[in-house]
Amino acid sequence: MALDQASFESLLREHQAMVFSLAYHFFHNQAIAEDVAQEVFLKLYENLHRLESPAHVASWLRRTTTHRSIDYLRRGHVRPEVQLEELPETPDLPGAADPLLHERLRRLVASLPQIPRLVVLLRYGEDLDTGEIARVLKLPVRTVWSHLYRALALLREKAARYLGEEAV
Repeated sequence: MALDQASFESLLREHQAMVFSLAYHFFHNQAIAEDVAQEVFLKLYENLHRLESPAHVASWLRRTTTHRSIDYLRRGHVRPEVQLEELPETPDLPGAADPLLHERLRRLVASLPQIPRLVVLLRYGEDLDTGEIARVLKLPVRTVWSHLYRALALLREKAARYLGEEAV
């Protein structure tokens, strides 16, 4: 791909929401998500000449965002917990019937281990199929299925305990 300022800016505008969203849903911290997104787009700028096609860019960005998020955790950066006072009084949740339930579900997903959390975020947040998730995370498809199955079972179990219900 030919690199020029206009094409990079176009790619940045087109994909910045997806990159930020992935990082934000992984960390639930705006500042960290912005740092990770900045690292990802710096890598994109450095590697744009290596990308095969514009269609390849989205896949490359997802993969790079997930790897940068894991790297951020490995460097010893700990995600601070959000205090109840810091939550907005009326969260912007289009179509959400119960904002409190949405927040509880978000916390349950955040409690998953790294890889299962990424699999759930890519599957339900980015609406990727298991084959695409396998390519992004460089894992076998069966491993992705296994992570997804176990993550959903763990979420059901935690939700039942957390919400005080017998079956979720």
